[in-house]
Amino acid sequence: MHVQRMILGESLALVLLGVVVGSAAAWFAGRLSATMLFGLTPADPTTYATVAVGSGAVALFASLLPPRRASHIDPIVALRIE
Repeated sequence: MHVQRMILGESLALVLLGVVVGSAAAWFAGRLSATMLFGLTPADPTTYATVAVGSGAVALFASLLPPRRASHIDPIVALRIE
């Protein structure tokens, strides 16, 4: 359980960093391409929130499966395979 929590914490920290950097980059790109956006403002909060929640959910799912699967394997068996 400790390993799962550690991997999940590291993964979500990277996702948070990616969301912050990606949102800033999207905001600057939106300002540059404001004339091509039809029906949206360059700083549309709904779009930013949807993308942040979506990427967070995908990252949570992707970072939960491998450690969960690995925690069900007996360590002796895993060492013998290696």
